[in-house]
Amino acid sequence: MDIERYRDYIAAQLEALVGIDSPSGFASEAEQYLVEEFTRLGYEPKRLNKGGVFVSVGGKDTHPLTLLAHADTLCAVVRSIKPTGRLAISNINFHMNSVETENVHVHTRFDGAYEGTIQLVNPSVHVNREVTAPRDFNTNVEVVLDECVTTEEETKALGIRPGDIIALEPRFRITKSGYVKSRFLDDKASVACLLGFAKYLKEEKIELPRRVDLLITVFEEVGHGGAFGIPEDAVEILSVDMGCVGDDLTCTEQMVSICAKDNSGVYDRRVTNALIEAAEEEGLKYAVDIYPSYSSDASVALRVGFNVRAGLIGPGVYASHGYERTHLDGLTETFRLLCAYTAKDRFEEL
Repeated sequence: MDIERYRDYIAAQLEALVGIDSPSGFASEAEQYLVEEFTRLGYEPKRLNKGGVFVSVGGKDTHPLTLLAHADTLCAVVRSIKPTGRLAISNINFHMNSVETENVHVHTRFDGAYEGTIQLVNPSVHVNREVTAPRDFNTNVEVVLDECVTTEEETKALGIRPGDIIALEPRFRITKSGYVKSRFLDDKASVACLLGFAKYLKEEKIELPRRVDLLITVFEEVGHGGAFGIPEDAVEILSVDMGCVGDDLTCTEQMVSICAKDNSGVYDRRVTNALIEAAEEEGLKYAVDIYPSYSSDASVALRVGFNVRAGLIGPGVYASHGYERTHLDGLTETFRLLCAYTAKDRFEEL
């Protein structure tokens, strides 16, 4: 296997994906991109009615496994238009300390998109002596539009209204040392890894020993991505999401992380053991960790009643829900674990 070629493909797909605004509930363009790319690779993907993309990548029709990753991202929406023509913000899971001064796209429902910036109200230090005041989305943070508007009526005339999507620019880059920095590596890094996995299977003519399906969800960040779209005959699911990097954890950005437990509970011991065995067999750089503040599409699937065994892996990602960082090695190790894990039918019968 030409690992570098697949790594380069994954990196290119990641850059393309983060360049497409796809907040939860606004992922149609990303879905269409994925349908076109999976089709180009030789598969027959389909878009789901509620949202998301499903594609089977082959294998014997036994012990069906579904791999899940999510293409939706954090965002905000317009709460109201102020008398100044600027926008009040309703936040969806962003942390204030990570978004101030970021450029955004405001997507209207019928009149295109406009650029702007998230700013403190009255942000100039030469005007406002209180620029160090605590930030609060509800009181003193707003979107300043890059349009010549100074009144509520002028902004409304652009077609902007409450509920419009506010999407942050990703600021994607890859450093000379191989670090990948961008917003929304959670979870577009893993979506790119699944594309790389699909490319590998097709180009290397791999015959999988069990059926493997891919499900790209688009509502994970708001808590119900894994609630639908999993085939009824699936016996195992594996969320391919971000691996956590931080204090009291062993994972780094150069590794693939295997999650033993998050705040939804312990993942299936048999699945986790099989993932560890596959990583050991392949000689991968990996870590087994517990994520203290985390839930996944697999967690949601279990909550809504899917009768499946569940696991969770992903490339190590630093500064999650902020300006995130991973490494080309982490992407590669995640891709390699997917290949190794599916190379055998590791489902343990009762």
